[in-house]
Amino acid sequence: MEDQVNDIILDPAYHELFSIVKGFRNGIVYGTKIRFPHALVMTFLFRSGSLKDKLKAIFVATKTHARNLAFFVTIYKSMVLAQKYMLTGGKQQDWQTFIAGFVGGYIVFGENNNVNNQIILYLFSRVATGLARLVVKQYDIKTPSNAFAIFAALCWGLVMVMFKKDRSVLQSSLQASMQYLYQDSNRWSSLRTLLWHNK
Repeated sequence: MEDQVNDIILDPAYHELFSIVKGFRNGIVYGTKIRFPHALVMTFLFRSGSLKDKLKAIFVATKTHARNLAFFVTIYKSMVLAQKYMLTGGKQQDWQTFIAGFVGGYIVFGENNNVNNQIILYLFSRVATGLARLVVKQYDIKTPSNAFAIFAALCWGLVMVMFKKDRSVLQSSLQASMQYLYQDSNRWSSLRTLLWHNK
């Protein structure tokens, strides 16, 4: 049975579909690894309340971060795959990367809550700070009611393009994060490395 499952998940015909599954898995794991220690430290340093309230806050922040990364990776990879075959006959174009990142960013990170806000500011500070200031200043842009969702979408769209085109321009920890989420999720050798261990 295990050999049959491995034959299916290692079949090149299903590689792109299983990369979406692995991307979801890596989003959950990475989000948990990043958010849990941060939430633990910040909650015990800066939050008042009972131990139960603090533990609940840590759990909620960790769950939100992990879930959002998992769903963003899933939406992004699914949209890239759909566009690749539906719009350009099996060839991926740069604009597809941006559209997939934009839509995923809007859907998953468009709600302005504490976890999303920190993630988007993290991205924005490394990708688009200078560009955004220049555009806003030069064109005197008035912010619409969904400004944060648009901000989130632009950050994710731009970082996905930059990572794809020339990851060396991104900060090293961001490069490592994106490698884990988007590249490592393209590789596995068994059911174990598809769902449980990354390598």
